[in-house]
Amino acid sequence: MILFPAVDLKDGQCVRLAQGKEDQVTVFSPDPVAMAREWAAMGCEYLHVVDLDGAFSGRPRNADLISDICSAIDIPVQLGGGIRDLETARAYVDAGVRRLIIGTIALEQPQLFAEMCAALPGQVGVSLDAVDGKLKTKGWVEDAGLHIFDVLPRMELAGAAFIIYTDISRDGMQTGVNLDALEALCERTSLPVIAAGGVHTLDDLKRLAPLCAKGLEGAISGRAIYTGTLDVRAALEWLRTQN
Repeated sequence: MILFPAVDLKDGQCVRLAQGKEDQVTVFSPDPVAMAREWAAMGCEYLHVVDLDGAFSGRPRNADLISDICSAIDIPVQLGGGIRDLETARAYVDAGVRRLIIGTIALEQPQLFAEMCAALPGQVGVSLDAVDGKLKTKGWVEDAGLHIFDVLPRMELAGAAFIIYTDISRDGMQTGVNLDALEALCERTSLPVIAAGGVHTLDDLKRLAPLCAKGLEGAISGRAIYTGTLDVRAALEWLRTQN
């Protein structure tokens, strides 16, 4: 299982939002590049970056900063937020991003999403962000009118390489992971699944670990690793004993 430290970008800073709400911001570092270096130096094997400004505005807002992050570390980066056309997707890959996370486009423009998957095979995943299984789009501010299980077949058919499932009600709240929802998702798809939202302590990772046998690839953690409720070094050491 991979632990993905989250570096969420807003106004050039490393932040976390509570339940994805733009007005509930906690700044954890004014230097996201330094934070990326720190997680890489600890031994993390993958970095999760989100352009929050891009997610809310619908267009890239931190492209130069993201390029700087990719250049500063020797571990791969997966990126989401504001990627709503193939040109932007290609530009980020050219800048060093390994994998792209698509949300709004995957739900609202399925043909374009399929074109992205075909153009960048194995590098495009889908972000399914939900409250009680009901999907949200456009930076979690609009209802998609769909349930997660409604869209799974077409995401697979389109060529998605992986799924990130975010339980919005738990994101940034440190209330623990939604094991039932994650297990149900893993059982309904053949794609690798990454859990987001609610990871609070090492015990949460230990509870998630059995799902790796059902297709869980890893878990994203943000607020917990910045506040220290999840000790990254201890988590990585424990994960190494599981491999």
